[in-house]
Amino acid sequence: MSRQSIVPCIWLDGQAEQAAAFYERAFPGGRVTATSRYPESFDHPGGLPRGGVLTVELELAGHRFTLLNGGPPFVPNPSVSFFVHVDTPGEADGLFAPLVDGGQALMPLDAYPWSERFGWVQDRFGVSWQVMAGRRPPGGATISPCLMFSGPQHGRAEEAMHAYVGVFPGSRIVDVSRYAAGEGPEDAVKHGRFILAGQDMAAMDSHLAHGITFNEALSFQVMCDDQATLDRHWAALGAGGSHGACGWLKDRFGLSWQIVPTGLARWMSGGDAAARERAFAAMRTMGRLDIAALERAGSGG
Repeated sequence: MSRQSIVPCIWLDGQAEQAAAFYERAFPGGRVTATSRYPESFDHPGGLPRGGVLTVELELAGHRFTLLNGGPPFVPNPSVSFFVHVDTPGEADGLFAPLVDGGQALMPLDAYPWSERFGWVQDRFGVSWQVMAGRRPPGGATISPCLMFSGPQHGRAEEAMHAYVGVFPGSRIVDVSRYAAGEGPEDAVKHGRFILAGQDMAAMDSHLAHGITFNEALSFQVMCDDQATLDRHWAALGAGGSHGACGWLKDRFGLSWQIVPTGLARWMSGGDAAARERAFAAMRTMGRLDIAALERAGSGG
């Protein structure tokens, strides 16, 4: 599996396994890499039997995703979408077709000024994908998360890009294009590309009345190797926003993050059911996660 320190997490209502199977079929070479379960001692928030699936980790086009069975409160929307860069129109057609099955086309698959074959689709699980042929950024990733700043967040895309690259060492803004006269507010970002901890990202302002904004259904897990890194990201990303439970926070733009230890997946998906129970119970008492305490809980110390 690729080394990826920022992992998109999709919140689902008991559908993580079905979604994983769907994405494995849609993306050539897609594969599940790990599955974790809720403890037998904890009621599933979606009303499913105890011990049900908590997360499914998968890799699509070399990019890691986490699917979380979190229950019914949150539903994905297009404020966070994923550019999928392919090389040919035929590849775009082959990917768009399964993604739109049971979903809806937000922009139909067609030729546009920016791509000979592009389509924006919201799949059956509510996740949005922008499939684009022939415009892969030089050295860029196949899949790039895109943040759309609309409604109360409109006009803050550039501010957010600068804030995020200031948090993650080695990050940078690559380019920013703005709306031309007659297209939209001329000071707003039409498309921005930035690199965050090695991950290609995009951002845009939308002045249209979409009626959506960021929510917990699309969050980003920040994988931290040590407590100092975890503490720094917890403080920096949460500044001006709000800290929650179990490593979750909302930044000042309303985007959700999970600041978690790299070893969390190992504790939660390992074969020792008792260790999983202890680690999960310890995590539920925490806001900022404590790596040493989780290690002790997992080992029974």
